[in-house]
Amino acid sequence: MRKLQLEHITKTYKSGELVTALNDVSLTFRENEFVAVLGPSGCGKTTLLNVVGGLDRYDSGDLIIDGTSTSQFRDSDWDAYRNHSIGFVFQNYNLIGHQTVLQNVEIALTLSGVSASDRDHLAKQALAEVGLSDQLEKKPSQLSGGQMQRVAIARALVNNPDVILADEPTGALDSHTSTQIMEILKEISKTRLVIMVTHNSKLADRYANRVIQLLDGAVESDSNPPEEYHSATDVQNDKSRFKKTSMSFATATGLSFKNLLTKRGRTITTSIAGSFGIIGIAVVLALSSGLSAYMASMQTDMLSGFPIMISTQTQRFDRGIEGFFGSGSGSYVSYPTDDIIYNYNSNENQREHTNVLSDDYLAYIAKMTDALPNAVSAITYQRGVTMNLLAKTSDSVVRFETRGSGGSGMAGMGGGSYWQEMPENYDFILSLYDLIGEGSRLPNAKNEIVLVVDEYNRINTNLLNQFGLDKKTYKLSDFIGKTMLKVIDNDDYYTKNGDLFEAARPAEYLSLYEGSGGVELTIVGILRIKEDAASSYFSQGFVYTTALTAYVVDSAKNSEIARAQKTSDKDVLTGMPFADENAKKTRLRSTGADTTPSGINIYPVDFAAKDSIKAYLDDYNEGKPEASRVVYTDMAESISDMTATLVNTVSLVLIGFAAISLLVSTIMIGIITYVSVIERTKEIGILRSVGARKKDISRVFNAEAMIIGLLAGIIGVATTYLVSIPGNMLIVSIAGISTIIALNPLHALILVVGSVILTLIASFFPSRGAAKKNPVEALRSE
Repeated sequence: MRKLQLEHITKTYKSGELVTALNDVSLTFRENEFVAVLGPSGCGKTTLLNVVGGLDRYDSGDLIIDGTSTSQFRDSDWDAYRNHSIGFVFQNYNLIGHQTVLQNVEIALTLSGVSASDRDHLAKQALAEVGLSDQLEKKPSQLSGGQMQRVAIARALVNNPDVILADEPTGALDSHTSTQIMEILKEISKTRLVIMVTHNSKLADRYANRVIQLLDGAVESDSNPPEEYHSATDVQNDKSRFKKTSMSFATATGLSFKNLLTKRGRTITTSIAGSFGIIGIAVVLALSSGLSAYMASMQTDMLSGFPIMISTQTQRFDRGIEGFFGSGSGSYVSYPTDDIIYNYNSNENQREHTNVLSDDYLAYIAKMTDALPNAVSAITYQRGVTMNLLAKTSDSVVRFETRGSGGSGMAGMGGGSYWQEMPENYDFILSLYDLIGEGSRLPNAKNEIVLVVDEYNRINTNLLNQFGLDKKTYKLSDFIGKTMLKVIDNDDYYTKNGDLFEAARPAEYLSLYEGSGGVELTIVGILRIKEDAASSYFSQGFVYTTALTAYVVDSAKNSEIARAQKTSDKDVLTGMPFADENAKKTRLRSTGADTTPSGINIYPVDFAAKDSIKAYLDDYNEGKPEASRVVYTDMAESISDMTATLVNTVSLVLIGFAAISLLVSTIMIGIITYVSVIERTKEIGILRSVGARKKDISRVFNAEAMIIGLLAGIIGVATTYLVSIPGNMLIVSIAGISTIIALNPLHALILVVGSVILTLIASFFPSRGAAKKNPVEALRSE
């Protein structure tokens, strides 16, 4: 047991005026005795107890513990001293209401680093000593006053302290219960020091073996003073004997969780309110994720209608603007801030450029799919060679007109083409179209074609009329497997007459169709746009293979009309000179004399792939003179920029609103934590009295805020997932788009963690305020 001595202790309070609570008090206590401190109200009895217990700091003098001075003690030393050496018994019990009897007793042990199993054993043993073995799981509110005081005594004893400090332990009890409590304290004093403050002189005389009278903060009498244990020269400053206390985060969380359970309604309400900001952010992220996923799935479809186009037609560029060829001679600056208006002649500041699709460039394009294997959906070549198409009706043969009015997709931009080439990437086609009809398949050979219908299974009347078909409805089987078109070779279609060539006349179409030359075309399948495709690739009509194109080009370039046109400066069909070089090139291509493509269309997989393709095309132009460069037109760029700007703008606006809600929620949680600090002020004092550090108090309230933050995050994320179900159903019913609200699980986890962090930040100042509370004042609060 340790010996306790007060040497010339003085303690003053400032309450309007300076009040001396203890005035030069010097007392020495034996290792085990029952000391009763008497005196009128305000004489300093409780202050003496608080100073001895380390709850209050003396102004001058020294408190000596077993020869060790406390004059240099820091807060952590006092906390350790209270935890290991002092046990408090208060007049109003000071039990934590939301903890069970057993947990109230265990609380001091949790700060001592005692294991869970040992805590349970020691606490039960202490409760058995005061006769409460059968009340372990009850809450303090379920006990009588005497039972609560016994719990307080068990809590004071559980850590085996050297000193028990009892402040009016019988003040709130009846005489019979008071006697029981005094008997317990008398028994305790046989093995340790018990200092009791009381107004009841009869109890003091009956049970205490030493009575100290205080008056106006000074010792008036001492009935049984011991000899001094040491002189001033014997005092040491060794603080290592006091093991530092520490409350684990788990303990702090447990205390806070049980406190929150006692206020379930407010806790749930606060968590729901705190979840509003999380819900806002979660919905924005869910929409962003869903839209991103939707856009990713539709980009291939949409970009299929907007390729990167390379044309041999002459294009005009502004000389004075930074562009494909770099800075022009004018070097204008966009959106100038100067007070100036330029006199600008657009005609004089234009330059022309014509792409030359050389063999080297065509080979470079052909390597693109290998260089960018996951970037290109399809590459198609526009050939200028004319296909001589004849259509078989029920009783005649007519020339098949490949263009009509109207149409959809890119082909429809030029008035609707009924005759289109299919790219060799069949996976790309099947990602956009369904094959419908029994036995329907994609074409594989030059003599196979497919028919394209719209989403309603419609075919344009102008197309059907060319075959003499005028019924309102047809079956899919009326087309699949049927041969309705034939390609006629140039040498059969054109007849030389002197220096000119004449195309076949309508009267000759039947014999040409029935002749052995050319290629008869059989419909092997029907394509219909998928329900979830963003745009179409083909317009209504027929689609043929690249194998047919290769056949026609090879046949045409060796034809008589092609050879004649190649060596002539005049149009071999009209005999007229060409208006310009472009007109000559057009005729050379149409007859097959020039088989180089007139244009190239490159279809990216997605927007990112589009950028890779453009970079690949730019690399070809690097270091080449202007005339040898090949320019391209990006039809998707404006859509990409517009879409990205729209999505980003909407996201930022939504995030802004959600952030405001989140800020309000965070502030509210900070206020709720502050209210909790006020409500749990007495609990703060109790925890400090059993040795909790200031940081332990902060940890308790931080843990409470984090629990609320965790609940708010979980509620917010769960609500978002629940709302996404009817939300997506509504979007499907309105727009036909599925899974637009899709919260990424990683985002959900981040939001929950973020909610915890934000509430932790919100609780920073209230928890610091709680830690700074004076434990003596905290214990007095109600």
